[in-house]
Amino acid sequence: MRFSARIFTTMAALAFLTPTLFLTAQDSATAVRSSPTAPTSGRPYVSYPKVEVFLGYSYLRGVPTLSPGNRMVFLNGGSASVAFNLNRYLGLVGDFGGFDASELELTGAGANSVADASGNAFTYMAGPRLSFRKYRVTPFAQVLAGGIHASAVTLSNCAGPLCASLPMENSFAMTAGGGIDLRVHRHINLRLVQAEYMMTNFANLSTGVRDTQNDIRLSSGVVFGFGGTPPRPPVSYSCSVAPLAGYPGDPITVSGAALNLDPKKTPVYTWASTGGTISGTSSTANIATATAAPGTYTVSGHVSEGPRPGQSADCTAQFTINAFQAPTISCSANPSSVNPGDSAAITATGISPQNRPLTYSYSASAGSVSGSTSSVTLTTAGASAGPISVTCNVVDDKGNTASSTTGVTVIAPAPPPTPAAPMVSTLCSVSFERDKTRPTRVDNEAKACLDDIALELQRSSDAKLALVGNADSAESGKKYAAERAVNTKNYLITDKGIDSSRIMVYTGVGNARTVTTNLIPAGATLNDADDTPVDEKAVKAISRTTSERHREK
Repeated sequence: MRFSARIFTTMAALAFLTPTLFLTAQDSATAVRSSPTAPTSGRPYVSYPKVEVFLGYSYLRGVPTLSPGNRMVFLNGGSASVAFNLNRYLGLVGDFGGFDASELELTGAGANSVADASGNAFTYMAGPRLSFRKYRVTPFAQVLAGGIHASAVTLSNCAGPLCASLPMENSFAMTAGGGIDLRVHRHINLRLVQAEYMMTNFANLSTGVRDTQNDIRLSSGVVFGFGGTPPRPPVSYSCSVAPLAGYPGDPITVSGAALNLDPKKTPVYTWASTGGTISGTSSTANIATATAAPGTYTVSGHVSEGPRPGQSADCTAQFTINAFQAPTISCSANPSSVNPGDSAAITATGISPQNRPLTYSYSASAGSVSGSTSSVTLTTAGASAGPISVTCNVVDDKGNTASSTTGVTVIAPAPPPTPAAPMVSTLCSVSFERDKTRPTRVDNEAKACLDDIALELQRSSDAKLALVGNADSAESGKKYAAERAVNTKNYLITDKGIDSSRIMVYTGVGNARTVTTNLIPAGATLNDADDTPVDEKAVKAISRTTSERHREK
């Protein structure tokens, strides 16, 4: 009967706890899903309830079972306690328990027996509790002192001298021990186990002398929490840098954003960086990068408002320092073509991607460049005709360089104009129409023409004269034409003193009794394809014979 009563009590306690465990498990799962992720600095600080109420099953067992006067050998029941927490660690506990005595073990006169019994016992104790609260688990230790009231116990199904009822008794009682609570919800914990040493001071009924009894109390159940503040979410921290990339010397700013800080406390910020020099003690810090080599660096931030877990957090962010880029330059000339000795304007446009200060310089393959700014002058004095290459150079304050070229062409001087080729000019024509009897004689009218020709030959001492004799169709062809040309020459030689070497005589194809005159300057050529040179000696011999015949007549 004793063990069946114990089993019955255990099953009743489980029936009471099962729905509670189911509901709290659901609430716990929801809380876990919705709770923020704990930061890397550790578990968050857990607040404590002001009041904790425990309800559960308890089991009492005497150790040793046969100590004198022990009425608490094997008892099942329940217990309840109320804890008033003064702070996170220390609380005051009032404990109440009730136990059923359904069987009684009788000893004495050399015989042992077990009889059905009807009675109960109640404990009432108080004392301090020390708790060690963690995120989900809370171990605790306590010492309680008070009293125990044992009601009168009546026996049934028992015969003999040992079957005497036990009287009501009150005794001093105390416990010392501890337990473990598991949090499943903000207001609900499971008390996995509570194990305590329990001491009572019942009297030995045989002698009437009070003695000390040693017992163990084991309990398990549910703890309900009331009051207190909900646990503050753990501090979280994120940081960012702006700009994400720069060049040596560019300022970098890092900003931190902390969540779940306690407004009643002053947070402390600290910063560190793997590159550059960082300064700042607030949520914003500055990084000086003048000495930072090109690369990617990490900046770390830490915020703290206390030493407890969950009251501090860390963050990291990265920034990149790029190598300086070389400048670029373009170069142009205006004008691009000049006459010898003239100047051209050279314009250079240098650009630094980082807006570094730039210095210009120039060189030329010929001529000279004056100036060291973005606009200079090329002087071509002394330069030969042809292209001149001008190189424009730029360098920034970090030693990065760039070059570009442009060209200026010196125009060759124009050659002097070629003098016009001298031209053969036709002078006056000598006519032989008037003297029919002497058709080859140079008359006075012809002489007037030849006098003008003589003057022209005297002015142009290097010129020559071509005389072309012609005859009409009624005459004997070239005979008269040749005589007319020779007679005209003789007049210029003998009467005007013209050098005979300057006069050339021809017969032409003209159908007229004339001698045409052509002045031939030095360098000019007479186009005489249709003219025939005259054999002056033969013409003179014929002329003498003809003259003699005229005289004989």
